[in-house]
Amino acid sequence: MYEELLRTGRIHPQRVSKPEIRRALQRADRDLKTAIQIMATDCDWGFAVAYNAILQASRAYMFAQGYRPAGTEGHKNTFAFLLIALEEKYRDLITYFDRMRNKRNQAIYDVAGLITETEAEQILSQARKYVALIRSLLKKSRKI
Repeated sequence: MYEELLRTGRIHPQRVSKPEIRRALQRADRDLKTAIQIMATDCDWGFAVAYNAILQASRAYMFAQGYRPAGTEGHKNTFAFLLIALEEKYRDLITYFDRMRNKRNQAIYDVAGLITETEAEQILSQARKYVALIRSLLKKSRKI
């Protein structure tokens, strides 16, 4: 299932404990709360923190499957993993998150003021739903 990602070194097998998985979800929850607070004054950073909540939840799911992303291009590799790991019905959502990864990089490293209030609110809304989805999937599979 993940052979290509393993072969190319984009992911690595690793046993991760339930407490570690729970900590990643706790970071996602923390980031959601922080994004809400920041959003009122800085859409770029609010967007970035909401994106980080998505990343942390994604990592929790990845950990629960027994994998970690490679250090190089870790965000990109995490989303590549999820495109395979999650059902087809989530493909568009994961693709959206990967596009937002690029936008986040631009907002943080290149262009201040790039993120509109609408974009920030949209990713926050998606992040909330996604973190809840991942938590639900992990509970259902008894991974947390």
